[in-house]
Amino acid sequence: METATSDQSLITILDDIKSSKLPAVINYGASWCGVCSQTFPAFQELSSSFKRIKFVYADIDECPETTLHIRYTPTFQFYRDGEKVDEMFGAGEERLHDRLWLLS
Repeated sequence: METATSDQSLITILDDIKSSKLPAVINYGASWCGVCSQTFPAFQELSSSFKRIKFVYADIDECPETTLHIRYTPTFQFYRDGEKVDEMFGAGEERLHDRLWLLS
């Protein structure tokens, strides 16, 4: 799993995703978000199960300029062939697993 630690690192990661054929998921969260803290361990565990998907975590407070469009945490964005194909808001390990299964 990759972590975006700044706006520039998130821009680089998004550029890599857009130029890649590999599917990817970005988890937008925040350190102060209780739901994010609850879902993060499952996100990490799923990254071990879905090895062909690139997993990225971005803290909205560390990447404030590039995450202005995020209105709810956690937000999960799913990419295939460089294009965003799905988005999920909030917790739900089973929903997240199902979307990752469809993406893989």
